[in-house]
This record gives sequence, structure tokens and C-alpha cells, in this order.
Amino acid sequence: MMKASRITAVGIVAAAVLWIASGYLFPHETAKGEAAVRPGEAKQQPLFRVSVAPVKIEPHAPTLTLSGRTEADRKVAITARTGGTLVELRVKRGQHVQKDEVVAVLSDDARKAQVAQAEALVEQRKAELDAKRTLIQSGALPKLDMVNLESQYRAAEASLGVARAELERSIVRAPWAGVITDVPAEVGGAAFSMAGKEIATIVALDPMLAVVEVSERKLAGVKVGETAKVKLITGQTVSGRVRYVAKSASATTRTYRVEVEMENANGAIPDGITTEVAVSLRPEPAAQVPRSALTIASSGDIGVRIVDAEQKVQFVPVKIVEDMQDTMWLSGVADGARVIVRGQDFVREGQKVEATSAPAETAAK
Repeated sequence: MMKASRITAVGIVAAAVLWIASGYLFPHETAKGEAAVRPGEAKQQPLFRVSVAPVKIEPHAPTLTLSGRTEADRKVAITARTGGTLVELRVKRGQHVQKDEVVAVLSDDARKAQVAQAEALVEQRKAELDAKRTLIQSGALPKLDMVNLESQYRAAEASLGVARAELERSIVRAPWAGVITDVPAEVGGAAFSMAGKEIATIVALDPMLAVVEVSERKLAGVKVGETAKVKLITGQTVSGRVRYVAKSASATTRTYRVEVEMENANGAIPDGITTEVAVSLRPEPAAQVPRSALTIASSGDIGVRIVDAEQKVQFVPVKIVEDMQDTMWLSGVADGARVIVRGQDFVREGQKVEATSAPAETAAK
């Protein structure tokens, strides 16, 4: 019984070995299988499809946007030009004043007396001159007396002018139209040391300035007279004009001061608020492409991939002229070049591809 089992097991093993060996000795390949392994008859793979958009080179003026602040065109402390006691203060903070409007008045009793004395002396000298002129002309008096009398009369007039000027100094006036922002003086202050004391601070709100700091790399494109758009933190947007570009950099920031002048006749733009200034720079040739078209080469260069006349992919390094919301303006691309706007990250340089025109809305974004 044991012997019969062994014979059966040996027979099964032998049959299995013969069946496996038959696959190598007598292969059964189909015609399709043979064709698949023949290298000369292998089926060609389809080309990778990409979307391209031709670019157009045109002059483009990039916009430089910087944060800054508003600044009054003029700001000065109004001071007394003579001594005395402050007897009247006719302004308060926030008050609008016109040119030559009275701001304050100092005590003037002594000055009025000096003016009256000078006026009396002028009348005396004039009467003496008129009385002796006839006598001098008739020869009763020497002509030299006429010269002396005229000199005395002119000296009296000069003294009167000095007295009146001193009286005028006791009246403090606004140097130009503006707004009073501070009044540190008090009525009754300073008995005889008022000269040089600050009475009020005035600022001119028209025109108003928007002041920004520009880096040395962007300075060459900013020109005096160029228009600018100024957006205030309040949401208001106004137009302005570049009126000043500094020729020396700040010692701390190494940036250059740029002033944009804005009309502010109604005083709606306050002094010292945050602004965003957009200045148009010098135009330069550039092409507009979608932001998605920008890619990075293996070398780390920023650029775009294009499809050449042989339908092969090429990488072109570019310079970013302006970065906008949906598109970018680039220089370095040839006019009419077919830039890959879809699929550029899935191909490599030298690869042959199938280029199809991108939809208008894709090429514009």
C-alpha cells in the first residue's frame, strides 16, 4: 500500500515538471504578442499637448506703488517780533485764517505815544521848512540852511516810520492762509520778554503733499511732473503731480524722498494721514502674459517656456517689468513668441510637443 502511494506521488511530480517545461520547449505566442515585442514595429506614442498664446511686445509704463503719508506744504510757528504783554488772542485750534488776519495783539501804550511824538516832530520840521523856504529863496537866509532844514525834516519822517513799524509789530498777523493747529500762548503772558515767543502754529493745507520714500533701484523711473494717483486711508482717491525728487539719499534708510502735490482747496485732506501713492514710471518694451505662464528652470532662473518653429520646447529667462493681479509684464521674450500658458510644468526643454491655441480668456489671465 505504501509503495503504491509513492508511485502515485512520483507520477504527479513528473507530470508537473513536463507541463512547465512544455512552455519553454514549445512556446505558444500569438501574432499580437509577437508584434508587441518587435522593436521596429512598436506603436509611436502621441505628443504631449500644450496650450500656447503668441505675445506682443509694446511700450508699457509700469506703476510704482508705495506707502507714505500726507504732509502740509508749509508749517510755521507764529512768534512775536517785539516785547510786551499779550492782551488779545483772536484764534483757537482748528480755526481757518486768511493772510494778514490778526492772530494776537500785544500791549501798545508806549508805542502809540512814540508814534504821536514822532508825528509831532514831523509837523514841527515841516513848518520850519515851509516858513524859511521863502526867506532862503529871497536871499535873506543862506542856501545852506535849506539843506539842513530838509535833512531834519527827512530824519523826522524816518523816525515816524520806525515808530509806526514798532507799533505794527505789536499786532501779530497770519503770514498766509491756513489752519491754526496749536495755540501755546496765554493772554497776560510775558511782560517784556515776548519777543521770539511762540504764539500759535499755522499749517497751509492747500496744496497738500503726499510724501513717499523710493529705493535707488526705482528712482531713475520717477520724474518731476509725472502724474500720480493717491489713495488715502479714508478711501478717497485724488490725482497729484510729482513736484520734487530728492537728489541725496536718507542716511538711515538709503531711500529718496519724493513729494506728490495735490489740490486741497476745501481742506478735505488732513495733514499726517497714511496714503498709497501710485506713480507711473518710464515706459519700456514688454509683453503681457498670464501669471500662470511664469515658471522656474532647473538652474533657478525665472522665465517662460515657449514652443519654437520645430514644435520643440525652449526656456526663455525674463525680467519682470510689472506684477499685476492676473497678468505680468515681462521683458526678454521675442515679439510673436508662442508662450506656453498651460502644461508648461509638465514638459522639458527640447521636447517635441503638440501646440494648440489657448482660449482668449486663458491667454489674457
